[in-house]
Amino acid sequence: MEIEKEQYPDYIEKVIDLLVSKGQEPLRLDVYITNAIANATRNKVQQAIDTEQVTVNGTIRKGSYKIKPGDTIRCIFMRPPPLELLPENIPLEIVFEDDYLLVINKPSGLVVHPGFGNRYGTLVNAVLWHIGYREAIPLSDFEEDSEEEDLPEDAFTQAIIAKDDALRPGIVHRLDKDTSGLMVISKKSEITPELSKQFADRTVQREYMALAWGIVKEDHAIIENNLAPSPRNRKVFSVTKQGGKYAKTEYWTRSRGKYASLLQIKLHTGRTHQIRVHFSSIHHPLIGDMSYGGDNLPHQVKFGNESKQSAMQCLGIMKHQALHARMLGFVHPITGKELLFIKEPPQDFIQTAHIAGIEIPNDLCG
Repeated sequence: MEIEKEQYPDYIEKVIDLLVSKGQEPLRLDVYITNAIANATRNKVQQAIDTEQVTVNGTIRKGSYKIKPGDTIRCIFMRPPPLELLPENIPLEIVFEDDYLLVINKPSGLVVHPGFGNRYGTLVNAVLWHIGYREAIPLSDFEEDSEEEDLPEDAFTQAIIAKDDALRPGIVHRLDKDTSGLMVISKKSEITPELSKQFADRTVQREYMALAWGIVKEDHAIIENNLAPSPRNRKVFSVTKQGGKYAKTEYWTRSRGKYASLLQIKLHTGRTHQIRVHFSSIHHPLIGDMSYGGDNLPHQVKFGNESKQSAMQCLGIMKHQALHARMLGFVHPITGKELLFIKEPPQDFIQTAHIAGIEIPNDLCG
């Protein structure tokens, strides 16, 4: 039976009392609180003051109030309840499994690990149930101490690893929520470091296939540059000339249709959203990609009346980026055997390719 939970449970009060020490120089109340409380942010402090959740000696004060030695300050912050790991009976498409690991074909729409905005219904919740956990596992000592948008993507996963060594559904690599395809997960904590090392050393065989808008001219090419969070939106990435992290994507154009192309892709680095950013940067965003310009008909592609109609049909089918992790190969940490798995793309990918007049070669499907 599948367990349903609210992704955004009711917030709870957290009360923090502060006593201004002797010799403390006069400071604005909002500045003092921000400095005095670990990981407090100016926004949250200001919000508490604006909603009259901050008192000094029992009296509501504004942020401009100058604190004095001996002042007693009470702050009430509204925070989400402590995080927990809840095993959930979510079906998994298992491609391979033994006592040590499993390989799954992740569907589009499944988030890999829990976070403050995705507490339940993730791959980790599903794996916990699959390997036999039935009780919720609290992580009461890991709380949201900063703005939600400032949390790194893997903050929750890192908390699991750091604070609960006994619990280790080994998520050693990730796929974006709306990317489908093959993932390996360790079931035993002792093999997680070895699997992680293979990914870090780039010895794992990984290939993707994607549908991109436009007719890609090159049969084979490499995209190299640096990627960094976009200055306009920290949840997406962009190519940058200064700073950022080096990213390298190799691709082959395997088929061209009426207004789109089928790409076979190999990653030489593993940056967040790398494939999506790289193809958007060369004006071939992935069909359906809402973050990088693929969810509308691109202006650089010329459409006739008929092709425009079928392209809109593609967008009606492909509600997410047309990206699939088709190949995964690695060395089994215990047996030493080389394992290789290939999984054909989902039906919405295949149907979109057909409408766009793209033929998928047999070698990409098996």
